[in-house]
Amino acid sequence: MDKQTFKYGTGGKKPNRYPPEIKEKAVEMYERSRADFPTKGECESHVCELLGIGCTDSLRRWVRQAEIDAGARQGMTTDEREEMRKLRRENLELKRANGILKAASAFFAAELDRPQNR
Repeated sequence: MDKQTFKYGTGGKKPNRYPPEIKEKAVEMYERSRADFPTKGECESHVCELLGIGCTDSLRRWVRQAEIDAGARQGMTTDEREEMRKLRRENLELKRANGILKAASAFFAAELDRPQNR
């Protein structure tokens, strides 16, 4: 099986279906050819068909994110999203470590409270 499938419990991350170069090219093509079409939807469909992108929603998301990154639209930039992901992972790891330390301290506190048989 060559296709990767998304499974819950695999870290929650889907494999990237389209490389960044294709995403950038698609956004660039969309922006260049937008004026040639009466609607955004027609332009999206045309670009997706040319590049073999299966879903116009993907292109729509990439265009929206490019607009946010360029400052033309409000929202979290790609860099901010990556920083947020990194901080969430770090926070999760710190919570795990804190839980382990709490359990260890409770274990050793119980050891100290036991009467010594000598």
